[in-house]
Amino acid sequence: MDHEERSALPPALAQAAEAFERYLRAERGRSEHTIRAYRGDLDTLLIHAVTEGNTELGQLDLGSLRRWLGEQNAAGLARSTLARRAATARSFTAWAVREELIPLDPALRLKAPQREKTLPAVLQQQQLGRLLDDMGEAAQALEPIALRDLAVVELLYATGIRVGELSGLDVDDVNRERRTVTVLGKGDKERTVPFGVPADTALGQWLRLGRNKLHQPHSGAALFLGQRGGRIDPRTVRTVVDKGLASLGDTSATGPHTLRHSAATHLLDGGADLRAVQEILGHSSLATTQLYTHVSVERLRESYRTAHPRA
Repeated sequence: MDHEERSALPPALAQAAEAFERYLRAERGRSEHTIRAYRGDLDTLLIHAVTEGNTELGQLDLGSLRRWLGEQNAAGLARSTLARRAATARSFTAWAVREELIPLDPALRLKAPQREKTLPAVLQQQQLGRLLDDMGEAAQALEPIALRDLAVVELLYATGIRVGELSGLDVDDVNRERRTVTVLGKGDKERTVPFGVPADTALGQWLRLGRNKLHQPHSGAALFLGQRGGRIDPRTVRTVVDKGLASLGDTSATGPHTLRHSAATHLLDGGADLRAVQEILGHSSLATTQLYTHVSVERLRESYRTAHPRA
């Protein structure tokens, strides 16, 4: 929804939406990416409410919420999107009850289609070896962008951190003596994650030979810099990773999250404790981390089917 559409909302609905956005930012500590997603979902709900003649928050009822989801389901939205939008509606109405904007929560019985349980894309260790070897060869020319890109991919795979966490790193967040990086994750929770020798080598080259060539007065303490010297943008990181994955020629996987998924799966394949992997990834729930055990089992089954003569 653009600014013009938002300004067309009845004052009571517009004010509630703005207050909910402030709540997400100030009290829940949500990332700007998450806030944009919540606000976009909420805007579609409020526009739907207006089309049904609702101008006050108290007029929103379960029937209207169900019709809103039903219209999107009929439009072909993915079940994961519907589930997220239902969660947004429940968060918003629960907040509105706490703020005494409405007396009862109309979304208590709101349900959405269950998310499809899809396993994340995971690269084989040989594929990652090829990717990093190719990027290492490109970095031998000591061009700052190539040095940066190698360090970015090495660190993403070594630590399993999220792209937003990587973009937010400062130079002082890296302890090369202990080979650890301090990350500010979701909900402003800080954690310390180890990394190995190859990532340390790539970081050292970037810090010694690359970063100073891109550094500008406005660069500040950012660990990774963009072409113009500012803090690297998550979209730039995605472009770097997508380009590298496409060059492999034998995977359709895309995005930095593929490296996060691969790191988690390879740790478990190597015998790492599930709770240790949970800590590394920054998952608040062990159930989220357990998804990667299913990935490992599926990989084991595939290896068995391929290798065993009586599979």
